[in-house]
Amino acid sequence: MRAGAGAGRRRRGTAAGLFGTALLVAGTVLTSGGAYAQPSATPSGTPAPGGSTAPAGATGSPATGTGTGSPATGTGAPATARPAPAAAGTVLAAADAGPGAGLPTAQGLHQALATALADRSLGTVSLAVADAADGGLLYGSGENTPATPASTTKLATSVAALSLIPADTRLTTRVVKGAAPGGITLVGGGDPTLTALPADQVQIAGLPADPDTAPASLDSLARQTAAALKSAGTTTVALDYDLSLYSGSPQHKNHDGENIALVTPLMVDEAKTDPKSREDAPARYADPAGQAAEAFAALLKAQGITVQGKAKQAAAPAAADAPVLGRVDSPTMARLVERMLTTSDNTLAEAIARQVAVAAHQPAGFEGASTAVVQELTRLGVPMNGVVINDGSGLHTGNAIPPVVLVKLLALAASDQHPALRPVMTGLPIAGFTGTLGKRFGSGSGAADAAGLVRAKTGSLSGVNTLAGTVVDAEGRLLSFAVMTRTSAPVDSARAAMDRIVARLAACGCH
Repeated sequence: MRAGAGAGRRRRGTAAGLFGTALLVAGTVLTSGGAYAQPSATPSGTPAPGGSTAPAGATGSPATGTGTGSPATGTGAPATARPAPAAAGTVLAAADAGPGAGLPTAQGLHQALATALADRSLGTVSLAVADAADGGLLYGSGENTPATPASTTKLATSVAALSLIPADTRLTTRVVKGAAPGGITLVGGGDPTLTALPADQVQIAGLPADPDTAPASLDSLARQTAAALKSAGTTTVALDYDLSLYSGSPQHKNHDGENIALVTPLMVDEAKTDPKSREDAPARYADPAGQAAEAFAALLKAQGITVQGKAKQAAAPAAADAPVLGRVDSPTMARLVERMLTTSDNTLAEAIARQVAVAAHQPAGFEGASTAVVQELTRLGVPMNGVVINDGSGLHTGNAIPPVVLVKLLALAASDQHPALRPVMTGLPIAGFTGTLGKRFGSGSGAADAAGLVRAKTGSLSGVNTLAGTVVDAEGRLLSFAVMTRTSAPVDSARAAMDRIVARLAACGCH
């Protein structure tokens, strides 16, 4: 079916109603550079009410189940900026063709996709297509065969996190009085987005952060701490830092010092040596926690507090009842998940996975986090046959997830029965506009007609490319899909071939 013919039906289907408002994002602005949230009434960096169910190092009140849902700040616009789609609702809301529209059939999908699936650039390819309304499988090819998921692993991390952790939970970085006289302790709360940049220089993927997405400020923490110390008549201190929230080795099996930092509960600007860097794999500090403590000491000095000697790691965890001298809070877990998915942030993904471990009473290391994610997905009814998860980010080459599991995760996130999972959907990049899809589905890809109609999580490792998300078809129905490939073809060729598969879904009713 021609894309042009389908477009009319898509518009009529969209007018018929929204699919349970599954992807409706209130207060969102769409620009050629991406979708970004309008300012919220609750800026990050201000204390949130405490919650007894929040993980250690975090604050939050019980989840409201409303799925607050404004997307994380969009990343990298296409090389040539595009106008927003004529029907912006198809980007931000799932369409429903109404009860009279028939589902795509397996035969129709096979006919529509056969040529695209035969592209040699795909190498070995497996696929699942489902009805996003209920997750029912419509078509598959190798859909039950485990494949390397790469960064689509982040879908599993996100679903587990939002299922276990209240969406309004914030990760808290504190400074408390130390056990020794004149000592203070900087306590890492697992927030890798803590920033040392001035507020007017903070950007998320190239766009200014609004109050809802702005990270906690190390400078604010230093100012609070200095004021508390001065009020007590103290101007000279010894500084140490507490890393007890996490356990095990901080080094990922595939650590390269660029795609991911050492995973420690204390770091600043994700341990980037250039906090303003927009590179996909920027250089990182070799000692993220030590560097964060030194940056904090320098900010204390600017406030008139002398720090004696070099900051060192604390010999024991800070006392639970130690007086608090200062604290700053991250954006909510919902916003952190959206940011992680939109930008495919490996360091943030591992931090969120450790919060899953803490919430599930598992050791907060790679193994404990993986165990916690698998346990929670099993509890949610996700079919886990063949699933192997070794990390939260998907950098581990030993991970294995079948395509049918990825579409099940998407179905859970879109379900009315799991409103707390909605940020998984709103965090997915928009084809041709935001995040890791900002420069895909372009004019030279053969998939440009699907720009704005697809929201999906990307995945990429050496020889591996994956894509899992949702697409609005020609009759306005929302489909979920997962495409997983292993190929020796150039990465741009493989990605364009995958995009063409999804574009075929957008262009037909597939009956």
